[in-house]
Amino acid sequence: MIDKSYVEKLTARLSVIESELSDPSTAANQRRYQSLLVEHSHLRDLNGKAVKYFGLVQELDDSKGMLAAPDSDAELKEMAQTEIARIEKSLPAAERELMMALLPPDPADSRNTIMEIRAGTGGEEAALFAGDLYRMYSRYAENRGWKVGVIDASPSTMGGYKEIIFGVEGRDVYRTLKYESGGHRVQRIPVTEANGRIHTSAATVAVLPEAAEIDEIEIKPDEIRIDLYRASGPGGQKVNKTESAVRITHMPSGIVVQSQDERSQQRNRERAMSVLKARLLDKTRNEEQAKMASERKSQIGSGDRSERIRTYNFPQNRVTDHRIEMTIYTLDRFMEGEIDPLVDALRERDTELRLQQQMKG
Repeated sequence: MIDKSYVEKLTARLSVIESELSDPSTAANQRRYQSLLVEHSHLRDLNGKAVKYFGLVQELDDSKGMLAAPDSDAELKEMAQTEIARIEKSLPAAERELMMALLPPDPADSRNTIMEIRAGTGGEEAALFAGDLYRMYSRYAENRGWKVGVIDASPSTMGGYKEIIFGVEGRDVYRTLKYESGGHRVQRIPVTEANGRIHTSAATVAVLPEAAEIDEIEIKPDEIRIDLYRASGPGGQKVNKTESAVRITHMPSGIVVQSQDERSQQRNRERAMSVLKARLLDKTRNEEQAKMASERKSQIGSGDRSERIRTYNFPQNRVTDHRIEMTIYTLDRFMEGEIDPLVDALRERDTELRLQQQMKG
């Protein structure tokens, strides 16, 4: 049974937030204004779910009272029994919806993302796999109407990538893709293998939410070093005659980012700064999550890139996600961007774990 007084205490902030939002001085502080908008949207949704759930609880109590009343005639009792059956059927779903609304929202869920794919063990085969993963996510994004743009890439000699960094823009991108962070392992016969033996290679994927004005990410000019160089494509082709590529080093953290995909030096500088801010935000988020170690272990979306999360077995046409022990035997379609079965299952399982944690709390 959900504590009604606890929910009412939370939703009581709606009037306070609405008062602040109507204050002209709040709009002058865009960071505060955006934060209040996010909180208001969450609490308004919570209030709607609470009204529905507690309304059903009250109806159930009234119907049970009518059924137990000594002065109720047979017709009233029959009506009460019908109502009780209807309400008891609807109540579990309403309770679950309210419990989910009670979960604290991740403000990054609605943001665009920056994805980084790096070849791991396996040499050229690992680089080819990194290229396959990039193609898979690009197809998935295309099917959802999202926009993909390459920020930086280090092609391999056989057509894959030693590393590729790209942005994904669209609705609820981070909410959808955040569970893809981690180690991805592939088992297949490489094109370089003459004897037909199955090899195991790996690549790592990082999914970073883009930093926004609401974030406390400050980069001082004296904390970065900017280097300019000539961009080049695969095999040294498409070499620019001007120094349009940009490399930025953030000296306090040691983070180095670069962008060379755009012809404009200014555009490359903007995209490199976007990656730097995203990495700094990711670092801050990971540090905050580490402080809540027990909670982080109970969640799927911890973002630990050292964790092996998935295996792609080509000979058996199967893909297995080790976090939820789920295997599907349509790897061929999965690699064409049809990854929703696992994406949906991961989100559902993560919600279940968070609800369990919420109820314990």
